[in-house]
Amino acid sequence: MRKSTTSSSDGQEGGMKLVQLYEKSSNIILIKSFRDLEGKYMDYLSVIFGKKIVPVGPLVPEPIDDQEGMEIINWLDKKEKSSTVFVSFGSECYLSKEDREEMAYGLELSKVNFIWVIRFPEGEKMKLEDALPNGFLERVRQKGKIVEDWAPQVKILNHPSIGGFVSHCGWGSLMESLNFGVPIITMAMKVDQPWNARLAEVSGIALEIKRDSNNGKIERENVAKVINEVVVEKTGEDIRRKAKDMSENIKRKAEEEMNEVERELLQLCEI
Repeated sequence: MRKSTTSSSDGQEGGMKLVQLYEKSSNIILIKSFRDLEGKYMDYLSVIFGKKIVPVGPLVPEPIDDQEGMEIINWLDKKEKSSTVFVSFGSECYLSKEDREEMAYGLELSKVNFIWVIRFPEGEKMKLEDALPNGFLERVRQKGKIVEDWAPQVKILNHPSIGGFVSHCGWGSLMESLNFGVPIITMAMKVDQPWNARLAEVSGIALEIKRDSNNGKIERENVAKVINEVVVEKTGEDIRRKAKDMSENIKRKAEEEMNEVERELLQLCEI
């Protein structure tokens, strides 16, 4: 269970820092999560550290009704319910040239509508035409929308046309996706992301795009297969249902969880 953000790329070092924070904390530990996802792990940590673990919920802001990103929202408005996959890997993760090409071909093979946010590392920015396979933009112009650098993620995940989220599984993205009931297609890259992705899979609300065991690369056929299973096919019905159920439980229990946080903080102030 990983909720802290560290500057280190070393997951083990980040884990040690997290343990140190837990040890230095007071009688209670507030975490950005919810019991439906991590209840048994919270109870386990509570026993280990001798402190009460209190979830505060996903803490996802409500989408703001403004003009930001309206071109994307207007595009989504024309798509059928749950027919579109959102592809984004956060602000600090980037696909290699090989993975970017396989992702592009995989999206094309899936024949699913998609919004893909593409970012480049500092100093490596290039034209989309050069970054993607030859002719790709023209071939997918009806089904796909490529967005450079930034997109209003909360607004997009909250849109009824979104049926899946290809994600690196940063904790913030995971919380946002579950808050809005969007099943996840995991493609973890570093630090706590593999743990987060595994947690989502074990919870039954995600499916992984597995890398080749020999060369560590993703393959277009597998990308298309996983996207189709999560978004379209009958075999993905259970994942879609569990994601929706978890979202409903989050919202139903939100007030109850925050009331518990308030009670614990008031008791702490009285000590």
